[in-house]
Amino acid sequence: MKYEKLDEASIAARLGEVHGWTLGRDGAAIEKHFVFRDFRQAFGFMTECALAAEKLDHHPEWFNVYKKVDVTLTTHSAGGVTELDFKLAVLMDLAASRTG
Repeated sequence: MKYEKLDEASIAARLGEVHGWTLGRDGAAIEKHFVFRDFRQAFGFMTECALAAEKLDHHPEWFNVYKKVDVTLTTHSAGGVTELDFKLAVLMDLAASRTG
């Protein structure tokens, strides 16, 4: 399925529906900084998210150090933020709520 790049108003509206996600990278991505109790929780979160991302065929850009995971979501084929990024953001938030 091909996803269309969202306009600024749509992105702003969707950001109001997800907690802690912000617009980054010159408006072409959404980002969130997750902090867990320890490395095991952070890695468990990443594992659950990796499985969800694979099902969506949409893979995050992320960086992990010990208990912190920084996530950037963008749809490269659309050149910016799409509904697919928000689908994965919601799944990541759910994973974080189960992990932490």
